[in-house]
Amino acid sequence: MLDPNLGSPYAITVNVIAVRTLREFWTSHADAEGPLRAWYAEAEAADWSKPQDIKDRFPSADFIGDDRVVFNIKGNTYRLIVAVHYPTRVMFIKFMGTHAEYDKVDAATVSYKR
Repeated sequence: MLDPNLGSPYAITVNVIAVRTLREFWTSHADAEGPLRAWYAEAEAADWSKPQDIKDRFPSADFIGDDRVVFNIKGNTYRLIVAVHYPTRVMFIKFMGTHAEYDKVDAATVSYKR
């Protein structure tokens, strides 16, 4: 999609911060690499300006407070929590872990720490 406010043909896409987090995770969980690469490629190419845009593509995504979204990765083996700033199309990774690890965190407040 083109942003008419820019006056030039810049495509508006989502910026995921930080992809390094995903790389670090799949280094220790090799079976997550393909699904995370696929999620990242799709997110980076997307124009998600509102929650419904994400829900249309990922019906299983869960929306929680503070513009956070929980994605099921690799058939719900892993969980990815991001905070979304829709006006700027930026997603901040807050958590990446196994389903069991996810069950031990508060998805609304967790911040990613390695």
